Amino acid sequence: MANEPLQYGRFYHIYNRGNNGENLFVQPRNYPYFLQLYAKHIQPVAETYAYCLLPNHFHFGLRTYTEAEQEAYFHEKIGPISKIGPIFKLQDPSRAFNNLFIAYARAFNKATSRTGALFESPFGRKLINSERYLLTLITYIHHNPQKHGFVADFRDWPWSSYGAMLTDKPTKLNRDEVLAWFNGRSHFIEAHATEPEAKRIAPLLMDDWF
Repeated sequence: MANEPLQYGRFYHIYNRGNNGENLFVQPRNYPYFLQLYAKHIQPVAETYAYCLLPNHFHFGLRTYTEAEQEAYFHEKIGPISKIGPIFKLQDPSRAFNNLFIAYARAFNKATSRTGALFESPFGRKLINSERYLLTLITYIHHNPQKHGFVADFRDWPWSSYGAMLTDKPTKLNRDEVLAWFNGRSHFIEAHATEPEAKRIAPLLMDDWF
């Protein structure tokens, strides 16, 4: 179901687009700002493997944390809990995404003097139940800029995680795990040589995204 709450400790394809086909990102600065908000709202509840931001929609491949992983992340980032320190509170991953969209829409609407909903609701989500689909999802996400005609070569699109997988620079993505799934960087590159076939993509999207 499109609006089924996200479960803890599961792999997902998360995606959304602008309401009525509107663009979500109209200035270059919009892209890093959205990723900044994503890190703030989603990093405490999920680890991210791949993403792509396009002018009117986006895709993320991720795994929501288990309840125990959420608490461990909280303690790692906040530090030892003291008598007067912050107290851990379990977060609903679905609510975290809604908070992300609200925060971005509020800033976007203010900057562009617009009103009303910016994102479609509910946001798209597909549970990923096999490693085969997970690898297909990652390559599909990275090929999106080329698929939709924004660039001739998806490798040239700056707002995807593809480039981050090919460097050793610090990243908030779980790069090591992604490269391990593909059996190394060279196989990762090889797997991206061709766009995934439509029949392999179908299980990763809701019907109205075709």
